[in-house]
Amino acid sequence: MTNNDIVPGFDDEKDESLKIKLQKVDAVDGCLVLYLTGYIDTYNSNYFQKRVAKAIEAGYIRLIFQCGGLNYVSSTGIGSFTAFLKSVKPRGGDLVLLEIQPKVYEVFQLLGFSQFFNIKDNLEESIDFFRSGSPSEKTSVFPKIFSCPICSKKLKAVKPGRFRCSECKTILAIDNAGQVFLG
Repeated sequence: MTNNDIVPGFDDEKDESLKIKLQKVDAVDGCLVLYLTGYIDTYNSNYFQKRVAKAIEAGYIRLIFQCGGLNYVSSTGIGSFTAFLKSVKPRGGDLVLLEIQPKVYEVFQLLGFSQFFNIKDNLEESIDFFRSGSPSEKTSVFPKIFSCPICSKKLKAVKPGRFRCSECKTILAIDNAGQVFLG
């Protein structure tokens, strides 16, 4: 099965620096594995965003990014993953990052984004995450106690919304599923 069989028009555009192979997960409705090989930087992030947006428009809102073949992600690339999360969450979806190489994970950590994403070690764990329902489909997660991603101060949110860390004054947002974001 080709990428175009899964998402019509997916391979209409190509980029040599980033290869994306799609695999539909039949066990979970609207679930897609995207095997990433190469790197994501400022120059190819627009290509990456357009390809994934095509998959989301086709109804795939549960995305598993297989990152084992990804050897570099710039801050722009991480911004792309954040945009995907913002796109699928309101539709009841989520995303999982799978088998992230240590040097790529380090970029996520340095920018404070590692805690915003569901990171799993293998495909079975990722599929189980969606099979059991993402946090937004379970009972309320509020009140939620968490650490500020900047200063690590323990904070408590009683409902979703935006607020400021009492310690470092960073503006944070927390969604209905209890996920914390900067700004």
